[in-house]
Amino acid sequence: MQNNASQKPTIDYWHVWTDRDGISHQSRCQIEDFIQKGIAPDTSPQWLSQLKQSGATITFTVLPVGWIGNWHENPKPQWVIPLSGRWFVETMDGQRVEMGPGEISFGEDQGTKADAQGHKGHLSGTVGDVPAVLIMVQFEETPTMEQPCRFK
Repeated sequence: MQNNASQKPTIDYWHVWTDRDGISHQSRCQIEDFIQKGIAPDTSPQWLSQLKQSGATITFTVLPVGWIGNWHENPKPQWVIPLSGRWFVETMDGQRVEMGPGEISFGEDQGTKADAQGHKGHLSGTVGDVPAVLIMVQFEETPTMEQPCRFK
C-alpha cells in the first residue's frame, strides 16, 4: 500500500478471473478510487474507498499446516485476506501467487472449463510451518467474465 498524507493512496490486490475460453488467471491490480472525507459526520477526514456489494457473508477459516485443497472455483465472488500465516493460489494458466498477512485477493473464477488434467478454477493451500488464518467476504452477485482488475 502506498500512503502519503498529501497523495491519494493505493491498495494492491490480486484478481483471480476467468477468460472467454474458461481459463483462470491472476492479475495484479490496484484500488485507486479514494476520496478524502470523514467516515461519519464531525469526524476528521481520512482516505476512503467504498466498494459497494450487496449480500455479504463473512467467513473466517484456518487452513492447517500442509493443507492443499482440490482444484475448485471460488464458490461466490469473494475477497480473501490472510490475517496470519501464508497461503498460495495457483490458476489454470500456471501462475502461482503466495500471499501473507494483509495481502488481498479477489476470487472470481466461476465459469472455468476443465483442462486436459480435469483442473477447473484454482488450487490453493498453505505455505510454511504455521496455519493460514483467512477472512473471506463473499457476495451474492453474478461474477464477471473477462474483466481483470474490475475494482479501481
